[in-house]
Order: sequence, then structure tokens, then C-alpha cells
Amino acid sequence: EDGSGDWLPLDINNADFMAKAAAAGVSFADQADILLNTRLAADVAGATKMDRPEWGAVHPETGEVYFTLTNNTRRTDAQIDAPNPRANNATGHIIRWNEREAQSALAFDWDIFLLAGDVGTETPGTELTLTADNHLASPDGLWFDKNGLLWIQTDMSGSQQGEGPYGNNQMLVADPATRQIKRFLVGPTDCEVTGISATPDMKTLFVNIQHPGDRSEPGNFTSNWPDGGNSRPRSATVIVTKDDGGMIGS
Repeated sequence: EDGSGDWLPLDINNADFMAKAAAAGVSFADQADILLNTRLAADVAGATKMDRPEWGAVHPETGEVYFTLTNNTRRTDAQIDAPNPRANNATGHIIRWNEREAQSALAFDWDIFLLAGDVGTETPGTELTLTADNHLASPDGLWFDKNGLLWIQTDMSGSQQGEGPYGNNQMLVADPATRQIKRFLVGPTDCEVTGISATPDMKTLFVNIQHPGDRSEPGNFTSNWPDGGNSRPRSATVIVTKDDGGMIGS
């Protein structure tokens, strides 16, 4: 609750872990069994239950680890805790942590980098308040470019896109030092924006657009991207460059 954390070993040779497993009525045949059933093993060890972890990314300079917690509508008021501060967390958040030591750290410090949501959503302990230019839901994909900018991609479900205030899935870019966040692009209808890479000179960006029109029915497409007209929607990779040929994110 105070922004600190400890790593818990999921190790068949760890007596404390095996005693907890026995007390919970759980048995593991070997270490491979633990690794194949990691969530069960983590529950046995007493790990913090998070709101649907998806992607992780590591800051190239500070070593901070960022993780998207896409959403969790099953969390109740009684299950709220500091790293998961909302019940019925339909819009998700991004958490980050710093290892206490550069090598073999057993402890870390954490904070919430971004609480996703509608316009006016505030991230606790920060000055970040979402606006019409950066509000978002269901953060998923994460990627750091070599300059330390954090790219955030969203994965709202079809119903959340169609019924909520957020429009289509999108990609944003954030400055981790200042928490300045801007919307960079918006995907076509009923797609997921997922996957990103760039050329070493950061002058060309590659972004994946997955399953546009995924709520389509035979003869009734909800999207005709990328070919337009009455065409069948298709997944594709978009190439982004600046008109002046400059570095993206500059």
C-alpha cells in the first residue's frame, strides 16, 4: 500500500512457498508444473492480483518497468487496493516499478503512471488529468522508442468502442518524465491497434491495425478499411513518416 513491493519466489525448492502450497491444498510435481501454472502458483505465494496485465516495456535509460492493466470489471469495492484503486475497472491503468538494485533485486518501488478513463479522470498523486486530446480506455500495447518516449496502444472491445465515449481504438505517446500524453492516431472502426516498431533513425514508424470491422456480419461490414468502398476489411501494417522527413516524436 505504501508504494513498495517484494518479489516472491515461485520455486519448488523454496520451503516457504511449498508450505503455502500444502496449506492451500495445491501440489506441484516439479518446477515445470509451477511454470505452466504460474497464476495458481502466484496465488499460493500471496501475490497481488492485478487488473488483467497485458504488455510490458522497459525505459531504455532509467530501467523503469511499465505494465498495462487493460481492465477488470470483476473487481469489487471490497477488493480495491492501492495498485488497483477502482472497482469495476472498465478502462484500466498503467503501473510502473523501479528495482531497488541494478542486479538481482528482491524489492522494488511502484506507482500508478496513468489511470485511464473519460475526460476529467485524475491519476492519484499526480497532476495528470485527462482531456479530450488524450482520454483513453483499455491500454494494451506498450513500446519505448530509443529516445525514451512511451507509445501506448488501446484494445477496447467492440461493445466498448460502439457504446462508450472513447470512439475507436487509438495510439498515444507519453513523456514518462512529465506525464505529458498526446493522441497520435486513431484506428478504423472495430479494430485493435497493436504492435509498433520503427527504423533506427526514428524517421519511419510501423503500426499494426488488427481485425478492422470485427463486428461485421455476412454482407454487412462495419468497416471497409483499408481499401474503402464496399471492400472486405483487412488487417494491415501502417507506415508513418513526417512530411519533412524528420524524426517522429521530435
